Amino acid sequence: MEETALEAPAKAINDKVAIALSFGSSAAVMVLELVSLRLVAPYLGLTLETNTAVIGVALAAIATGAAMGGRIADTTPPTRTLGPMILFAGALVLLILPVVRWTGETLRGSGNEAVFLAVAVALFLPASLLAAVTPMVTKLRLSKLSQTGTVVGRLSAYATVGAIAGTVLTGFVFVAKVPTSTIVLCLGGLLVLAGAALTIFFRGLKAASRPLALALIGAGLTLVAPRPCEVETAYHCARIEKDPARPNGRLLYLDQLRHSYIDLADPTYLQFQYTKDFATAIESRWPDRSPLQALHIGGGGLTMPHYLAATRPATKNKVYEIDPGVIELDKAELGARPGPDLDIQIKDGRLGVRSEPDDSRDLLVMDAFGGVAVPWHLTTQEIVADLRRVLKPDGLLIANIIDFGPLAFLKAELRTVAAEFPYVALIAKPAELAGKEGGNFVLLAADQPLPGAAIRQRLGTTGGYIDDAGALREFIGDAPLLTDDYAPVDQLLTPFPT
Repeated sequence: MEETALEAPAKAINDKVAIALSFGSSAAVMVLELVSLRLVAPYLGLTLETNTAVIGVALAAIATGAAMGGRIADTTPPTRTLGPMILFAGALVLLILPVVRWTGETLRGSGNEAVFLAVAVALFLPASLLAAVTPMVTKLRLSKLSQTGTVVGRLSAYATVGAIAGTVLTGFVFVAKVPTSTIVLCLGGLLVLAGAALTIFFRGLKAASRPLALALIGAGLTLVAPRPCEVETAYHCARIEKDPARPNGRLLYLDQLRHSYIDLADPTYLQFQYTKDFATAIESRWPDRSPLQALHIGGGGLTMPHYLAATRPATKNKVYEIDPGVIELDKAELGARPGPDLDIQIKDGRLGVRSEPDDSRDLLVMDAFGGVAVPWHLTTQEIVADLRRVLKPDGLLIANIIDFGPLAFLKAELRTVAAEFPYVALIAKPAELAGKEGGNFVLLAADQPLPGAAIRQRLGTTGGYIDDAGALREFIGDAPLLTDDYAPVDQLLTPFPT
């Protein structure tokens, strides 16, 4: 059988260059996807919904780009379009930071949909162009019909490997080592250089001039765009603000949330109501102010470890915080001094609890958040059972929960904790319990009766306290039990008042 030849381009590329382009463009798409998740965090937080939406936009861009690239390759010689397309994609990548930052800062607190739309557009356009590279490169490498399967399969395989490499390097190396803005600028710069080289090779310098001008504009706008972060950690966009009402007051923001408040001169001063409720429960349980063995899941600004150290000298505080950047900020600006009485471990809280000995802690404080939600694996019956194992028989578990509206997540977490602990209580304002207001709810649990009378006395008329088992059952209603197999925390949570 006679072998059929395909029309070869006037100026083709060799196999190694084709592989490099397929590999690199797919890697770049995945870098963009993961970085975009971090770009939305200062304005939208990190929830399952935002993660899912960004991933959906990226997949839509890949599908659109693959179809677009195939059609363009069949209608226009790839030698004319490939270089300018990569160069234009790089220029758009350089525009991502100023577009997202200006939109986010302009609409902060009131325009979440618009912020996400800006991120979606900023991600979709360059990702689509990059996804079009592989089908166009494939067309350049096809010379014989009998080799079509081999060429398509090989380049598709290298594109997939590139996507894996981009994902792994971004998640394990880039984000941990350099700021998000640096990742975006370096990626855009590399794409611009690659696209310019191909454009000049195929079409000459003049064809590259307009995309290069756009790239320079994008890089320039990034330099003057507002910066939402003081520090870009591995998990958060973090910043410290001074309290104008208290000279030594410092407020820690993680992404869009006010996370912790510290008075550098007076660690007994508690600004947030939920930390006051923490203190109420602790002082009611141990009124003699004896030193405690305390374990904290979630570090933040280390408000409660500082408070316990000041009010109960010789207290041993151990903290599990997953984000090393937050701890470095604590050390640099919030007065944290690790030592024998303040043991800070950079570790996921669930893994940390698993490593703790039985009956070893008087006090367990659960105050870990990813955005406005407690990470799902810190909400389930399995972790609650492990917390009970670590807690001494006369110990106390305190957990901070944020919810609004119907309070579906709060009710599910109450049911989950009550499935393990015989004594459970809730501190919250009546308006919050009625769903008229939202905010922080403080959940208490123990193996021995809780000091309800003392807590009510300390709360006075400003706070509400429920520890009656019947009232709690009525409040919980038919809320689901959260387990490792079923914990739809992001779906149960109402993140904003409705």
